[in-house]
Amino acid sequence: MPAYRARDSVADVIDGLRRAWATAWERLEDSERSQWHADALCLTVDDGSGDETGARAEAAGATVLRHPQNRGKGAALLTGLRWAQERGLDSVVSVDADGQHPPEEAVRLVLLPASPQALVLGVRDLRRDGAPLPNRFSNAFSNVFLSAYGRMRLRDTQCGLRRYPVERTLQLEPRDPGYAFEAEVILRFARNGLPIVQEPISVIYPPEEERVTHFHSVRDPARIVRRVLWTVATVPVRRRPRS
Repeated sequence: MPAYRARDSVADVIDGLRRAWATAWERLEDSERSQWHADALCLTVDDGSGDETGARAEAAGATVLRHPQNRGKGAALLTGLRWAQERGLDSVVSVDADGQHPPEEAVRLVLLPASPQALVLGVRDLRRDGAPLPNRFSNAFSNVFLSAYGRMRLRDTQCGLRRYPVERTLQLEPRDPGYAFEAEVILRFARNGLPIVQEPISVIYPPEEERVTHFHSVRDPARIVRRVLWTVATVPVRRRPRS
C-alpha cells in the first residue's frame, strides 16, 4: 500500500484488510491453507509523508518502509515490489491508502483463480459508485488512449486496486515514479502480449467534503500521456500467445 499523508485513514485500511483476510482464511479448505499465510501480510510504503502515516500503519500491524522524501506513487509501488521479490513472494495486491477499496475486494483479488503470471486489474463502475465527474472523464480518456496503444480493450486504467505478478512486473522495468506508473505497467504487459485480467470490483467514494486525493485530474493525465507515448516508442508490440 503506497501511502502519502494518509494518517487519518491508513490504520483503518490495514485493520480492515487484516479482518477481511481472517474471515477469508476461516472459509478456506485445509488443502488451500497451505498456499497462504494465516495472517495478512500488509506492507505500507510511507512515501515521505512527514506526519504520523508510517507510525499509525505500524501500530495497526503493517510492515512499514519509508522514503525520506516524497518520490511518487510509482516509486512507492516499485519499493514494495522489490521488497516482495526479496522475500520470494509470487504476487502482491496494491490498495490505495484512502479507504476507497473495500478490504473484501482486495482479498478477493488475492484469491482470484487467475494465472499467477497475469496482471489483474480492478474494474470500477464509476457512475454507479458515485465517482466525481472529472475522475470519470479522466479515466474514460485514459481508457481509450491506452486501449489504442495497447491493442486491447481496457475498461479501467486508473484503478489502484490490482494484483501484480512480482517477478514479471519487475522484469518489464517500469520507470515512471508517479501516477503514470500504473498506466505504464498496463501498456508494457499489453505490448509484450502478456496476460491481463480485468475483474469488476466495487469502490467507496466518501462525500465530497471528506475526499482526500493527491491525483490531479488535468496534470496527472497529461503526465500519463507523455509516459504512454515514451513507452510506445520504446516497447515494440509482440504477438499475443494463442489462448
